[in-house]
Amino acid sequence: MSPSAGGGSRQRDTRRRKSGHSMVQSPTSLFDVSGKVVLITGGAQGMGRMIAEGFVAGGARVHITSRKADVAAAAAEAMNAQATRAEATGATGACIAIARDLSSPEDATALARDIAERETRLDVLINNAGRTWGAPLATFPDKAWASVMAVNVQAPFTLVRDLLPLLRAAATASDPARVINIGSLAGRIVERLSAFSYAASKAAVHHLTRELAAELARDRITVNTVVPGYFPTQMTSHIRAGEERLAGLVERIPLGRLGSAQDVVGACVMLSSRAGAYITGSEIVIDGGLAGCR
Repeated sequence: MSPSAGGGSRQRDTRRRKSGHSMVQSPTSLFDVSGKVVLITGGAQGMGRMIAEGFVAGGARVHITSRKADVAAAAAEAMNAQATRAEATGATGACIAIARDLSSPEDATALARDIAERETRLDVLINNAGRTWGAPLATFPDKAWASVMAVNVQAPFTLVRDLLPLLRAAATASDPARVINIGSLAGRIVERLSAFSYAASKAAVHHLTRELAAELARDRITVNTVVPGYFPTQMTSHIRAGEERLAGLVERIPLGRLGSAQDVVGACVMLSSRAGAYITGSEIVIDGGLAGCR
């Protein structure tokens, strides 16, 4: 190659950098979450546990919460054991258990304080903890509203507010801090579950996500909702009870199966990695086509 040709190549590279273009990252690095500090509320069981295991396996430092200290500790111990076995592959993830009930704003503020005592930044906040209540309309109790709204809507808001300093400390232009709210198919379409406060709370979370995304964009913090359909968790156990009911549910799902851990982990990791750095105010629906294929 002649000197002039080489100089032209360097000039083109400089122009690309100035215009904001860069080499596309490999898929492995695009979805890398290693070294990130993550908080997953309700991360000791159910869908939260699925998500936590995925981030720990990906090399993140993951804090999980549960109302019960023994449940949180057992989950963290199991995930740390898995991480130790995976160290040979280069993964260095870890899980830290925190016993916290998020039934009141004071509880959420206390959790934010717990994290601030342990970390100087928070890369990813996943608001997964949830509460539901099911009963026929005629007997649906008033007390089913305050508790469900407190955990499902107010706690995520309070955590975002109180963890803002740590989220801002983690945020950069190329790698924003992330807030992921776990919504629900019941908050997007009518599923006739007789869970009136739950469905309303999840619809509120979906809109709260958009409000927060608009507010926090200037701080380089993205806010998105993951909207799960039916997954094999305790919260859906009554819907899946018995072979006939399960078969009827699966028959309604266009892709013909329940969601798996890989499905929800994939969505959350994508939103938390470089692959999702330009996504905010969005809903990522993982329901096998129930909402989109109607």
